[in-house]
Amino acid sequence: MPDFTFEALARTGAKSTGTLTANSEREAALILDGRGLFPLKIGRAKTQASSAGGFFGGRVSGRATATLYSQLADLLHSGVPLLRSLELLERQSANRALQSVLRDIRARVADGTGLAQAMAFHPRVFNELAVSMVRAGQEGGFLEDVLKRIAAFVEHQEDLKSKVVGSLAYPAFLGFAGFGVVAVLMVFFVPKFESIFEKLKEKDEMPEITSLLLWISHSIRGYWWLVISAVVGAAFGFRAWARTPNGRLIVDRVKIRLPLFGPVFMGLALSRFCRILGTMLHNGIPLLKALHISKDSTGNKVLAAAVEQAAENVTAGQKLADPLRKSGHFPTDIVEMITIAEEANSLEKVLIDVADGLDKRTARNLELMVKLLEPIMLLAMAAVVGTIAVGLLMPVFKLSTTLK
Repeated sequence: MPDFTFEALARTGAKSTGTLTANSEREAALILDGRGLFPLKIGRAKTQASSAGGFFGGRVSGRATATLYSQLADLLHSGVPLLRSLELLERQSANRALQSVLRDIRARVADGTGLAQAMAFHPRVFNELAVSMVRAGQEGGFLEDVLKRIAAFVEHQEDLKSKVVGSLAYPAFLGFAGFGVVAVLMVFFVPKFESIFEKLKEKDEMPEITSLLLWISHSIRGYWWLVISAVVGAAFGFRAWARTPNGRLIVDRVKIRLPLFGPVFMGLALSRFCRILGTMLHNGIPLLKALHISKDSTGNKVLAAAVEQAAENVTAGQKLADPLRKSGHFPTDIVEMITIAEEANSLEKVLIDVADGLDKRTARNLELMVKLLEPIMLLAMAAVVGTIAVGLLMPVFKLSTTLK
């Protein structure tokens, strides 16, 4: 049970403060009344329960929330009351952060707060999509179905994320391995040749590429702390700039235009948008509100601006497909499908089908990207190592010619 802080007056008029444990504020007030105290102020204590959702007690993963939605739907479908269901899920959860969240939600629901409103207090665990769908399910009397759909959606997104990460694991390994090899060569291998090239340096006959290699090697060995500081500072500086509105817009515009990566980023963003919009429309959420929520799900400011413009046009009584077509970011075939769906009044079903098609297309693009990325990285590594080898061998050939 959660803890509550209180301020109360005794019969003598003395003020009393403290903490007690109860299921709700109402129960806390009854406990104080039983002690002969008149409550002035009762509030939930600031513990992990009220701040859970990522800051304390660990992180709640997408898989954990998907399991929570599914189990809650099963319990409610079996006739178990909501408060009892939340209590059972809290007890069996192995994730402390999720336990804290469920404890807080159960206390709020016991105090008369709706489930969706209680979930909204934990935005790091339950996003606006889940809260809006749960609210619609409560108002429409189909909460169990909504929870099942949210669980399926979250599972699908987690599977897609795992697939992307798994596909990029090998190229990432190649990149780190290549960086390590080059670093070892420049720090330990290249300096050993410097004494051999002293004669050429005295005659000013050192090849420029060799001089550049030696200068880089000296810089890394002598000022490694400055190099690392500069790299880390640049990384943090870029990250801070990318979080500004203008920086985020530029980065997102570049992301969807990158060769190889661009189609993958675009496909993932459009798939999320179409699936979330279709799911929300299927659950009775009005189009304008669904557009407002789903625009942020793209994870791309450029696409979000296009969707926001589309929402303004829908407010003015126009169709959804027209502004999406004018934005130039949505593929023509998808816009045509949305146009037909609006005329046939089957937009929610078509959007889910579009999302499924985009997932398949993105999977193919991702597979192609990985197949092309691996040889490109190998060629880049070979080019760098070859450049170092050429830079070290050219003076050797000059020296051998001089000796002859």
